[in-house]
Amino acid sequence: MTTNKFEITFRGVRGSIPTPITPDKMKEKISAVIERVEISDIESEDSRKEFVEGLPVEVGGIIGGNSSCVEVSVAGKDIVFDCGSGLRELGLNWMGREFGNGSGEAHIFVSHTHYDHILGIPFFVPFYIKGNQFNFYGGHDDLEARLAGHQNPEYFPVPFSVFPSDISFIDLNEVSDLEIGGAKISWKKNYHPGGSYAYRIDHNGKSFIYATDSEYKNIGKQALQSVIDFFKDADLVVFDAQYTFIDGIEVKEDWGHSSAFIGIDIALEANVRKLALYHHEPTYSDFKIMDLLRLSEKYLKKVGKGSGLEVLVACEGATIDLNLA
Repeated sequence: MTTNKFEITFRGVRGSIPTPITPDKMKEKISAVIERVEISDIESEDSRKEFVEGLPVEVGGIIGGNSSCVEVSVAGKDIVFDCGSGLRELGLNWMGREFGNGSGEAHIFVSHTHYDHILGIPFFVPFYIKGNQFNFYGGHDDLEARLAGHQNPEYFPVPFSVFPSDISFIDLNEVSDLEIGGAKISWKKNYHPGGSYAYRIDHNGKSFIYATDSEYKNIGKQALQSVIDFFKDADLVVFDAQYTFIDGIEVKEDWGHSSAFIGIDIALEANVRKLALYHHEPTYSDFKIMDLLRLSEKYLKKVGKGSGLEVLVACEGATIDLNLA
């Protein structure tokens, strides 16, 4: 891995619970494809390929059904944020690398230990390979005990303690500064039931922020100043936008999540370049998520015209290269 590489790959983007596509939603996508197809689109192999590749993600693709997991390749190091069901797919991918022969090393940051953020751990194959080295980081002082408890025999047949790989834990309450391969890592506590942490990586003039599972109780600028300061000049912010604005402030207050509109307001104040909407509500179809993106883009045009901020939907499997941002 090159030391100037700074790439973010979404391995799991759903919130609360993994959400595999249902037969009815698959039929909805097929119907939407049929509505768009013309005779010229299916006349040849090339035309069919061009037609399929040109379909919007909500029609011809899948935003993603796995829960929270983001992979970061930076400063020659592998970093992971959260261990939801998306961690399983990441592990399978890494088995084709040095992790498959027991010579891999990675750093795993846990925002919090709600089930949707840790359920992928027992299914992460590199943990079962002797010689691999993993460092867990978190702001909860009993993180190791929590993860071990998650794999008690009542819940899973393989105890956390018997993983053959070398696993260490770093309590972020006991460190003030953290660097991994020259990349600076900082963190901030979120408002969320049980406590959650946002993380920031700065390297070679580029910055990435993972800020899921956070509710912003007071949306005035003064109350949000610490968040604005943390987000300041970030190239990419992965932001918890599970709810609509109305749901977030009226229907599901104190559930610990936010909305795209609040994310946009903060990003504009902080001069953020890209805002990735994340932790998608499990009851929302891909069509609704993309409708919410379009509403968010309209909102951005009204409140931040000419700002340069780009709002996008985090989709499973998508990679963003910050060196090209």
